[in-house]
Amino acid sequence: MQLGLYSLLALAPIVVAFVLLVIANRPATQAMSAAYLVTALLALFVWQVPFLHVAASTVEGLIVTLEILYIVLGAILLLNVLQESGAIGKIRQGLLQISADRRVQVVIIAWLFGGFIEGASGFGTPAVICVPLLVSIGFPALAAVMVMLIVQSTASTFGGVGVPILIGMDSGLSGDPAVEQEVARLGLEFADYLALIGAQGGLIQGTIGIFMPWLMIATVTAYFGSQRSWKDALPATQFALFGGLAFVIPYTLTALWLGPEFPTLLGGLIGLAIVVPAAKRGWLAPQQPWDFPDHSEWPAAWSGASLPAPAELPVKMTAFQAWLPYILLSGLLILSRLRFLPLRRWLLAVQIDFVNIFGTPVSISSQPLFLPGTFFIIVVIVAYFLYRLEAVQMQRAIAQALQKLGATALAIGASVPMAKVFINSDVNASGLASMPLTLAAGVSQLAGSAWPFFAPFIAMTGSFVAGSTTVSNMMFALFQFGVAQQIGVATTLILALQLTGAAAGNMIAVSNIVSAVATVGLTGQEGIVLRKLLPMIGLVLGLAGGLGLLVAFVL
Repeated sequence: MQLGLYSLLALAPIVVAFVLLVIANRPATQAMSAAYLVTALLALFVWQVPFLHVAASTVEGLIVTLEILYIVLGAILLLNVLQESGAIGKIRQGLLQISADRRVQVVIIAWLFGGFIEGASGFGTPAVICVPLLVSIGFPALAAVMVMLIVQSTASTFGGVGVPILIGMDSGLSGDPAVEQEVARLGLEFADYLALIGAQGGLIQGTIGIFMPWLMIATVTAYFGSQRSWKDALPATQFALFGGLAFVIPYTLTALWLGPEFPTLLGGLIGLAIVVPAAKRGWLAPQQPWDFPDHSEWPAAWSGASLPAPAELPVKMTAFQAWLPYILLSGLLILSRLRFLPLRRWLLAVQIDFVNIFGTPVSISSQPLFLPGTFFIIVVIVAYFLYRLEAVQMQRAIAQALQKLGATALAIGASVPMAKVFINSDVNASGLASMPLTLAAGVSQLAGSAWPFFAPFIAMTGSFVAGSTTVSNMMFALFQFGVAQQIGVATTLILALQLTGAAAGNMIAVSNIVSAVATVGLTGQEGIVLRKLLPMIGLVLGLAGGLGLLVAFVL
């Protein structure tokens, strides 16, 4: 009885965030601030965590927030520089000349190009680029928003250069004695343990991802075709599966061999290199092009605000010059992560330590030069000189990046400290386990050995509430780890299912929907988007849970 009560109390911060976001329709800054307050009060008065420990955990969360914001700033700044230079326009122009079939465009622009942008930048940038692009070539605004949100279910597992694992999963697990014992039992270093989780997550998502392009096409034809039928997707089945395999094979192999930084980035880049030439030659493409009904037949809910015409391109810019910053970014990130090269060691040597914050056991280290944000900044500087931008263009790019960073800072700045107080509640005078492990003990009694099926659904709630795969992993990694140990299932498998569910939750994350609809003037249609995506997310989570049960108890 006591365990059930304490499990419900540990669930309270999540319930508060859910109610405020979904039912009361409050912004994430307010909802997550309230969730932080509830978490802190529970830690102080129920778990009896010392006040200085709660304060230290909050500071730890703010330090992690600064690391995330540094990466976000670099990603947005690079995107803005490429827009100012006309490079993004050149990339768009090249993509639009490939095929007139809307189903082919979904695979190439949404699935592959959107996946590549997520891998290079993360944090919702695919919607910023691809939603307006799809609308500009004739997609209904509502259809463009939906397909770009569906892309998140696979792409954001590793997000922008592995942040959901390297920061989210790392912060959620590191320092916990039970985790350290498990890592030692497996004979691994902690970094290798994270890589193993990423590899298993890549295998699960790679299996599901084969079918995602076809499901995206079927969603478009079922909701936005003249016949309103998923059967219009059938002629594109071969091409869709081809596009799925072209992405997930390098995606999965990269997760297995190189680590969590590059699967999405290289999956999208290699997939484009394979699929685009094939599409130009009509290989596996449908024989009869498919299009939306005439614009005059569209319901009002399909259309958003008109978009401005794309800026004129620099006359002498080639496709290679337009893609060069992303190629350079990929190369630098890969070189910095290869363990046999000295560059990784040099970058990691620059370390800022925050030891025993406020005299508590809470400590954290930061390696700023090793963070992806540093490489974004380097590439921004190269792009500035490569494209010969004027000072006013650079100033505009920086100003817009800082403006966008403001809203992100407020949401993440409330979410991450809440997650850290939640996780660090194991230092207490009550004799209770930490909140995630207490919640795990209660839930494992209810779900028992069926937990692998439910693990992705729990992970989804974290992304839905916090709007971030990274924060969901931070909040629930230790919880999922605890359930895995309670029911005797491999911890790496359950944590891989956490990755999968957290990524799927990005499809219906309130903050992601709001950002996506805002790019094309569909503000006010968020509820429609959410309702239309519910069958898709249910299918993805069900597939992930089914694979989890299969691996846990059959394979």
